[in-house]
Amino acid sequence: MQRTMDATLAGSQEREGWPGNDLFEVARYLVPMQARLVQGCMVASGIPAVLADDQLMQADLLLAPALGGVRILAPRAYLQQAQAVLEAFERGEFALDEDADVDPP
Repeated sequence: MQRTMDATLAGSQEREGWPGNDLFEVARYLVPMQARLVQGCMVASGIPAVLADDQLMQADLLLAPALGGVRILAPRAYLQQAQAVLEAFERGEFALDEDADVDPP
């Protein structure tokens, strides 16, 4: 049944317009919290990034290597911007100083 459904959907013109159909992997992390931090930086930069497999990893970290880690996904239109944010994160541009005030006003 699933093979028939997949074949039907693969030939469907409507599939192009389905939400989430154009999400592409930007990065993978074996530690769910690190993936959440990077995804948060992307969202704060205006990129509608989402996480995949993060809840599964949080439940059992031993699955991380088997699943390949938590994936950060973003739409095709945001891939260059997402790559720039990823590089900025790796350079430490999103790091807070030790004296940073993180309490809301």
